[in-house]
Amino acid sequence: MGLRLGLRIALLGRGAWGETLAALWSGQGHSIRSWSRRDGPLPPDLLAEAELVVAAVSMAGIEPIGLQLAGHWPDAIPLLSCSKGIDLDRLATPTQLWRRHLPPQVPLLVLSGPNLATELRRGLPAASVLSSDRADLAADLQLRLSGPSLRLYTNDDPVGTEVAGALKNVMAVAAGISDGLSLGANARASLLCRGLAEIGVVLEGLGGRCSTLYGLAGLGDLLATATSELSRNYRFGLFLAEGLEPAEAERRIGATVEGPRTARAAVGLAQRHGWSLPICAQVVRVLQGSALPREAVQALMERDLRSERQP
Repeated sequence: MGLRLGLRIALLGRGAWGETLAALWSGQGHSIRSWSRRDGPLPPDLLAEAELVVAAVSMAGIEPIGLQLAGHWPDAIPLLSCSKGIDLDRLATPTQLWRRHLPPQVPLLVLSGPNLATELRRGLPAASVLSSDRADLAADLQLRLSGPSLRLYTNDDPVGTEVAGALKNVMAVAAGISDGLSLGANARASLLCRGLAEIGVVLEGLGGRCSTLYGLAGLGDLLATATSELSRNYRFGLFLAEGLEPAEAERRIGATVEGPRTARAAVGLAQRHGWSLPICAQVVRVLQGSALPREAVQALMERDLRSERQP
């Protein structure tokens, strides 16, 4: 499929990330037609002339939007998913949810990486990865969507890219709790290192490749999200450490926080497959109110000693 330089893009979602992408790409000469839930029902002709559909919606928004668009999708127009998370009910990644509703010939791509929207809106440089099993399409979009402040790389591991992008939010919540308790740089570094290994368990267990864990969607996104107060999930962890209830913490942030839902989904996957995900499990204990943040940290420190290769 030969996509021209100036793309006609249908953008689903105008949250912080959707608005940022719209500004970046319209500034590069692409034509953006966007929709948000605030606009009311999806217009039936939204995708009519699109050459690319970009979905920057929360995990909760994918299923209802997919149902609405199922019979209106232009033949073989690619979908670029920018959502991060794992669906709690279906234990599925964003593109796995989309695939349930789209024609089988629709190509799916994933955009993920260390992309704090606030920094990109200020024109600060960042990099991200376009992932697809269609290498030709990924390379085409890489050329057209890269710009002065957002450099795109490619890989062919969409499952691994989505899992890494989802689970790093859980580790960002844990890092926020650690920093909120003033446990120090050693504790945060140890937590993130063990968190990376934990993400790897899920990533490889669902069919992703370990190498993706050390790329932009894995280590790159983890370093940005778990160390910056610009990250919603990190701030959410800070609020939990202060003693706020999860609902109040999310209300203070004023936007969707995917980490808590992803933590619960990860624990659900662990129970299904027999995986050991101790950090995810302790985050869920805090969310459920069965452990205080400091008690959850203590539980991690008191686990049986083991090889570093074990999660």
